[in-house]
Amino acid sequence: MMDQLSPSPVKAEDAAPARAPKADPVPPAAKPMVETETTASPGWRTRLLMFGLPAILIAAGGWYWLTSGGSVSTDNAYVQMDKVSIAAEVGGRITDVAVKDGQMVAAGQLLFRIDGEPYALSVAQANAAIDAAKVDVGNLSASFAATGVDIKSAEEGLAFAQSNFARQAALMDKGFTTKAAYDASKHSVELARAQLAAAKADATEARAKLATGGTGINPQVEAAKVQRAQAEVNLGRTEVRAPSAGRIAQSDRLLIGQMMVAGLPAVTIVDTGHPWVEANFKETDLANMRVGQRAEISFDAYPGLKVRGHVLTIGAGTGSEFSVLPAQNATGNWVKVTQRVPVRIAFDETPSRDMIAGLSADVRVFTAAR
Repeated sequence: MMDQLSPSPVKAEDAAPARAPKADPVPPAAKPMVETETTASPGWRTRLLMFGLPAILIAAGGWYWLTSGGSVSTDNAYVQMDKVSIAAEVGGRITDVAVKDGQMVAAGQLLFRIDGEPYALSVAQANAAIDAAKVDVGNLSASFAATGVDIKSAEEGLAFAQSNFARQAALMDKGFTTKAAYDASKHSVELARAQLAAAKADATEARAKLATGGTGINPQVEAAKVQRAQAEVNLGRTEVRAPSAGRIAQSDRLLIGQMMVAGLPAVTIVDTGHPWVEANFKETDLANMRVGQRAEISFDAYPGLKVRGHVLTIGAGTGSEFSVLPAQNATGNWVKVTQRVPVRIAFDETPSRDMIAGLSADVRVFTAAR
């Protein structure tokens, strides 16, 4: 049994690992071909990376070095537009609203209307005052005519009294009259003279009341006409119209039935047709900046949009100088802060996108000579 289970002896040839077949020797003619491929010169892409890229970097650095200092820029800039606050010149209840927020309006277009009935009544009252003044003028004319009659009557009474006094004086000299009759005739003369003076005074007063002062119109009538003109102006002001073209803003205060107070701003018109940019440059950037220099404007709201412009004005004072509470550095305990000067940049072309007041902008002004 043990003889049967014992393994059979393994031959040395069988135990040795199998060897790979021997490769054929390389032909002598193939060796120079391999050496030629490994020693080939670099291709055009390699040469471009080796020499072109450094040349581009050198050129870009030179361009930046040459152009640095030829411009100044700031991102502290904002689009500005003229804004007109519209307020009613008369008070009253709003009866009609003709615009809404964001609407474009033309000059003279109706914005809103105030109840005009009280002002129409004022016009009617002024017309009645004119008629009353004309009636007064007619009465004064009649009174002046009556004073003429009174003067004539007083003159006749004075003439009669003087004639009677002359007779009494002649009789008194001859002793044919009494002292009492003489004194009575003398008193009648004095009374007649006083009546004539009063009549003339009344005539002068009536003439003064009828005086026109060179205008040809009685002052009372003229005053009544002025009142009517003012009432008509107030009636016309109940219709509030746009003084200029633009876009409506802040119209939420216009509500039908709301009481409008005279002089209180009710709506704003933004002149979108004439925008500009107010750029706040550092004071250290103004050394070479001049009015008329070319500028380039870009906007945060419209990436990729660039608009040509130029420097229109350079501010007369820094922003802090015109603030409500200017900084006071008289104590000597202060830190020097670079000030900002507002510079107005005008557009040289119409932007392809709508401008909105208050948009953030970046402005670059080219200060180098071109």
